[in-house]
Amino acid sequence: MRSTLTAFLLPASLLSEGVKAEAWQTKIQAAISSRNPAYPPDSVDKLADATLPKVEAWLKKKEADGTNFNCTAENVVVRREWSDLPIPEREEYIRAVTCHMTLPSRAPKSRFPGAISRFDDFVAYHMTHAAELHDTIHLFPAHKQFLWVYEQALRNECGYKGYQPYMNYDRYAEDPIHSPMFNGNSSSMGGNGEFDPQYTGVPQAGRNPNIIESGGGGGCITSGPFSDTSPVRHLPGIPPNPKPDGTGYNPRCLRRDINRNAALGATAAHAFSLITSNDNINGFYNQILGTPPAKNDPYPWGIHTSGHYIHAVDPGGDPATSPGDPVFYFHHGAVDRLWWVWQMQDPDRRINAVPDFSGGGHTGHGRRLLLTKRQRGTMDPTKAVIDLEWLAPSIPLMEAHESLGGNKGAFCYIYI
Repeated sequence: MRSTLTAFLLPASLLSEGVKAEAWQTKIQAAISSRNPAYPPDSVDKLADATLPKVEAWLKKKEADGTNFNCTAENVVVRREWSDLPIPEREEYIRAVTCHMTLPSRAPKSRFPGAISRFDDFVAYHMTHAAELHDTIHLFPAHKQFLWVYEQALRNECGYKGYQPYMNYDRYAEDPIHSPMFNGNSSSMGGNGEFDPQYTGVPQAGRNPNIIESGGGGGCITSGPFSDTSPVRHLPGIPPNPKPDGTGYNPRCLRRDINRNAALGATAAHAFSLITSNDNINGFYNQILGTPPAKNDPYPWGIHTSGHYIHAVDPGGDPATSPGDPVFYFHHGAVDRLWWVWQMQDPDRRINAVPDFSGGGHTGHGRRLLLTKRQRGTMDPTKAVIDLEWLAPSIPLMEAHESLGGNKGAFCYIYI
């Protein structure tokens, strides 16, 4: 603790730097010390922790350059892993999501008659903008913005005091069904679906194996929160949507297959390799999508696909409507975290790195998306925007590459 006399004698600039450094260290240590002791740090956790001095140096540089947009060591927020949150904080997050599902929709009713709640608004957007959200240059930054807007909706509309948690796949990979994420108790994100013999898994064309086999679920979830969630869009085996484009009101249960076969494609070994084996964004982008499929890997899905299909079926098994299962936001928090850790290994080169445009998009679910001529015409990253329409004002795409001061300072967060 600094004495009053010492503080009086120090130059104001040095005193300010000292206060900021103390605020930063206090925040970091509090987050690290509150980790769940049931999960010792894995290789990616250790790498991320070792990267924090680079993060602090990067923020200081941005402050010196005046490009931090008021994102400082004092106000930077920490997004944490789900199982690191105390149970009351998990239950508070669940309460906020449940609240979001009861608020009236703001999406255009003429376009989305099936969107009943604010939660549906996000599903409707993702469903109808899947090609743009998953094209080469938008995949990471557009989902960063989408996730942040969702986080803000929980905070501003439902009184949530925390920030969007992420999922560390490795913690749950061996036994996801009994994990704090999926065990079905009141502080989980809901349990597994009932066994459905007609559900065999998720085909993976061009991979070996060529299917993520069923984990033993596939039917309606019966335990924990969100058992009454009503997604939209038609998949085989569920009631047809009353509108051909899938935007009609089609209430039904949320179906899941909590799948170890998918989760094992997103272990710490996969994530550590992703971050440390790729010096350029093209390699990072391709590996996280599993293209080309890894050889001699029994789980060659790519981390993005693996994360989605940990909780597959309806709507999680549909690339377009996957936000209909609230676990979607934990998965894309994990993707954002991995991208951020990769960026911060060399922020001067990597923050604004953009994958080369290959003429199309990729869902990362083992499927490709064809872009329209208009969409292909917006692929210059310096001119492209992220336009979430009724969800939030549009922003330049490149502003969503930066977690510390991006989006004119609205983004001011780190992951621990």
